[in-house]
Amino acid sequence: MTHIQPNDSQIALINTFKVDPDKAEALIALLDKATETVMKHRVGFISANIHRSLDGGRVANYAQWRTKADFEAMLADPACQEHMKAAADLADSFDPVLYTVSSVHGA
Repeated sequence: MTHIQPNDSQIALINTFKVDPDKAEALIALLDKATETVMKHRVGFISANIHRSLDGGRVANYAQWRTKADFEAMLADPACQEHMKAAADLADSFDPVLYTVSSVHGA
């Protein structure tokens, strides 16, 4: 489950896909399937959350990994590469960036 804590050692991938709104649901389904069948079984996977913009033109994947090395090992996995290529093929563009949590604020 997603847990966001400042100064934690885990890393977060925020990958924003720009997508034709008519393809957004297909991209979400692909990301859901990839997460359930492949990603969540990789060492270091913590969680993934898939978001759809209100206008359908963007899909964001917020995924947490235990370490950068675990994330990089996933990138090298051919099964993971297959799903990432399929997602890239559905999107107009994508922007994967790794982050650490600097601060958390609540109501």
